[in-house]
Amino acid sequence: MKRPEIKLLIISSLDPGTDAGTLARQIEDSGVSYDFNGKFTDRVLDKIFGAELAFNREIEFVRKLNSAFYRVALTGVAAILLLLISIFLMEGSLSINSFLGIGDTYDESIVCLFTDN
Repeated sequence: MKRPEIKLLIISSLDPGTDAGTLARQIEDSGVSYDFNGKFTDRVLDKIFGAELAFNREIEFVRKLNSAFYRVALTGVAAILLLLISIFLMEGSLSINSFLGIGDTYDESIVCLFTDN
C-alpha cells in the first residue's frame, strides 16, 4: 500500500460507522507496523520531562521574576520621589526634622511633651 492509501484508511477509521478491527487488519496487511521498541517510552518521557525543558522553564521563571521586580522597584522609586517632593513643598527643605514632621519645634519642647513637664 502506498502512503496516500494508508492515510485514507486512517482517516476513514475515524468515521463512527466503520469497523476499527477490519481497518486495523488492512493496515497491518499492507506492511505497516505500530510496534515500538523498548526505548520508545524512555525517549518520549525524556522529551517531555527532559533537562532542557526544565532549564527553559527556569529561564522563563527568572525572566518573569525580573520583570515583576522591575515593576515593583520602579513603582517604589516613584512613590519615594513623590514623598520627597511633597515633603519639600510642605516644609521648604529636606532635613531630618522635615522627614520626621517636627518642623520648627525645638528638641527641648519635644522632651517636655514626652515627659509631661
